Amino acid sequence: MKFLLVEDNADLANAICSRMTQDGHVVDHADKILDAFAYSETGDYDLILLDIMLPDGDGRSFLKRHRAGKKDTPVIVLTARSQVSDRISMLDLGADDYVTKPFDHEELQARCRAVLRRKSGTGQTTIRMGNVVFDPVAGSLTIDDAAISLRNRELRLLELLINAPGQVFPKHKLFDRLFSYDEDVSENAIEVYIGRLRKHLEPSSLRITTLRGLGYRLDYD
Repeated sequence: MKFLLVEDNADLANAICSRMTQDGHVVDHADKILDAFAYSETGDYDLILLDIMLPDGDGRSFLKRHRAGKKDTPVIVLTARSQVSDRISMLDLGADDYVTKPFDHEELQARCRAVLRRKSGTGQTTIRMGNVVFDPVAGSLTIDDAAISLRNRELRLLELLINAPGQVFPKHKLFDRLFSYDEDVSENAIEVYIGRLRKHLEPSSLRITTLRGLGYRLDYD
């Protein structure tokens, strides 16, 4: 998954980015509303974590503009405001959930998972396809009941492909979803991860097809 974190507290932002990255997610971080607008208008995110009190304004202005643009990216508000009226106002503006500061990182991760499940329209995270069972939350893949160990980016690459079998993903699209803006890597890295994932999937009924000049597609028998 790729997240956008909008938070001006450097210590808290670093802690969230570190935890999410350890879980295999890609995180772009903005500490101002203007930067958040720039990220959200050019990037493709699965979830936005939004602080309210920011140095150049109120995070609710970002939320209003985000929803006015007909974007359905889920937004979890990170707020120090505990009044019921404040929480209700943020939900009415289009927030999908909120977490009151200070919070436990396990709670934040659980709320992220819950919001993403609601967006997908299912309470389940396990995907079964042919002889493959994949759980992106648990980070587990089994082929014919045999556990396959995946590195974080291999896991997230499989998650992208398996959630849209038959869809063609251009290389630049996969690159945008697997790497943050500040990582100094080239799009050729995608070829490396595709190659690794193909080897893992050799015993399975899944296959990654290369469409020259177009991108990659997950097919299954």
